Amino acid sequence: MKNYLLATALMACISVHAQNQKPTAKDTLNTQNIDEVFINKYIKKDTEYSNKMPLKAIENSQVYSSIDKIFFENQQLFTLDEGFRNITGLQKMWNPTHRAGDGGSFFNLRGFIVNKPLRNGFVAPNSTSLDAVNMEKFEVLKGPSATLYGSSFGSYGGIMNIVTKVPMDSLFTHVSVSGGSYNFWRAQADFNAPLTKNNQLLFRLNTAYTTEGTFQKTNAKNRYLALAPSLLFHANDKLSLALDYEGFLTKALPEQLFFYLSPALGFDNLRALYTNTGLDYKQSYIGSGLHTDAFVHNLFAKATYQINPNIRSSSHIGYSYSGSNGSNPYFSLGTKGSLSGNANETELGIIRADQSTEDAWQKNIQIQQNFNFDYQFGTMRNRTVAGFDFNKSDDNSRFIFGQIDWVAFNQSNYSDFNAKRINDYYQALKNRPNYNFDQNNRWNSITQKNTYSGYISNVFSPISAIHLMTAIRYENIDFKGGRIGPNEAKAYNQSAWSPKVGLVVELLKDKLSLFGNYQNSFKSNGYFIGDASGNLKLSDPETANQLEGGFKAVLFNDRLSANVNYYSIDVKNTILNSGETVPNTSIAIQNQTGQLRSQGMELEINAYLVKGFSLIGGLSYNDSKFIKSDAAVEGRRPNIAISPWLVNFYASYLFYSGQAKGLGIGIGGNYASDNKIVNSINPMTQVESIFTLNNYFVLNANVFYETKKYKIGFKIDNLTNEKYWIGYTTANPQKLSNAVGSITYKF
Repeated sequence: MKNYLLATALMACISVHAQNQKPTAKDTLNTQNIDEVFINKYIKKDTEYSNKMPLKAIENSQVYSSIDKIFFENQQLFTLDEGFRNITGLQKMWNPTHRAGDGGSFFNLRGFIVNKPLRNGFVAPNSTSLDAVNMEKFEVLKGPSATLYGSSFGSYGGIMNIVTKVPMDSLFTHVSVSGGSYNFWRAQADFNAPLTKNNQLLFRLNTAYTTEGTFQKTNAKNRYLALAPSLLFHANDKLSLALDYEGFLTKALPEQLFFYLSPALGFDNLRALYTNTGLDYKQSYIGSGLHTDAFVHNLFAKATYQINPNIRSSSHIGYSYSGSNGSNPYFSLGTKGSLSGNANETELGIIRADQSTEDAWQKNIQIQQNFNFDYQFGTMRNRTVAGFDFNKSDDNSRFIFGQIDWVAFNQSNYSDFNAKRINDYYQALKNRPNYNFDQNNRWNSITQKNTYSGYISNVFSPISAIHLMTAIRYENIDFKGGRIGPNEAKAYNQSAWSPKVGLVVELLKDKLSLFGNYQNSFKSNGYFIGDASGNLKLSDPETANQLEGGFKAVLFNDRLSANVNYYSIDVKNTILNSGETVPNTSIAIQNQTGQLRSQGMELEINAYLVKGFSLIGGLSYNDSKFIKSDAAVEGRRPNIAISPWLVNFYASYLFYSGQAKGLGIGIGGNYASDNKIVNSINPMTQVESIFTLNNYFVLNANVFYETKKYKIGFKIDNLTNEKYWIGYTTANPQKLSNAVGSITYKF
């Protein structure tokens, strides 16, 4: 309540101050500048990253969405995990668990999981929450995109890309402090300075420190530090050198999530489960000390050389080192007897478990060279990017795990599930006579992989209104082997080609275009059990092929951009269990005949048609289905797919004249339809097993007041206190209504 009173008072102060503030030439913007900001930041989506060459959005045969840092600032979104709300067709499935390997946020796009965002089109693996303090723009490229970005860090649904802030040629400092619900406190700074008088050497530092609780455990004391210095050296008018570092240090509880939900529990959806069992939405089932310590260190170097007016070279070297150490508690629902082994103990409750990491880490080295060519021949224009890429990945993920205990729903206190309890549990197993702890309670993934790639992409415009793209990539994967779980991971070498074709016809030059594309991606699945003798076979690459078409529009003097599109993605060569086993074993015999289809449509609109008023929004529909798969799921929607229907919108108004000049207000929301996280049938009995995450609509609001010297802001997320869940085969209760207020001083 105290936070809400403070936030309400802050909102009142913003409004009163805006009414009383007298506009001056120094601290107000003219109408033309405001129009330019809205158009350039809210509407235009031109980018160099989607095809590694400069293309206007209307010239691009690929669909992508982007949001500028101004959305993060005005809506007070401090992490990438929050920014998803402004992207059409993107749904968050997991908040960060902070553990090595897969500890970052999981999203879903076009029915497929995507969780490894690129950084300026470059590999930057992460294992924790990504702070937005040094983010200039957040881009989402939709559809299989291996042709230019490879198979290892993309998804069949698309690619997320973070465009970072760069040093500028002026001296400035922005300092912000924020506070809000659930003990949220944050301080951040953006410092920029030329280091030489001629602006040849530029420096910029973005940093932030955040502490917070959770809505279930307000005293959790989660801590996040982000540090991102960067240097830019203009050696001459042709050569520039850049050096960037990113460091993210985290000590935090993982998200509270529930696995193994099933209609066998007596309920087929989350709302019924919570209503009828006593499971408490706001209860933390996690005691003290169960934090994970995680780190990310990224170092990037880039050299850009303009060889002549038509040819540019860009050379990149990147190094990433991320890891974690600590607890990762998780939960499932079941009877007391399911853990004790006593079938007569039928009371339903919570099984508390842990999957800790022990000095787990991943390293990645990438070297990339690109050459860009841009030539004009009369009315014809030809743009080309050609490059090669080397990527070395080392995985050293180490886990220990165990089911700790079972507890009833109606306990008054669950603090006994703490660090001491889990450590004692593991120590007792290690001391147990004739018990193999390493075999029963450890799971490691220790592997190494080198990837070598070459690619070329060309956009030919025979006239200014027609753009034909052709692209192809050759990738060789040299998997060095290692161990995954209890099994040896055999080495293999495999290559694949990834083509791409696109066509854009501008029906109205720079205003309306018809586009279509064919895009491809692939995945190496290694070996599978191929016959009754248990022999291993090297799988062919799994492939995803997309056909897509639609319209793009940029109308009313760049005040409206929109696209509507239909896509169909066919995935082939997935590995399936044949239904047979190797004789006298439980080892499944497999084949490579699986097929999956994901198809759907998207509508996205960004508009600034009335002075000061802007609207972004979108609608997406996805229909995913196993075409050929195990009998239990064939013909059904995958349980890791996106909600079929998604809606997003954000409307804002900025007063650009009068006494309220500089005052902005906004409201936005997200809707997701029911999502089946269990969706199968027993082939023998024909009994269906379906468990659903219920639909939800989350509403958010913000207000801010900005002058040349300072900015005051306030937001309320989940305005209606909606109880809702996200999940990647799990149910993860999300944050209830919460408020944050911020003050930024600029000098």
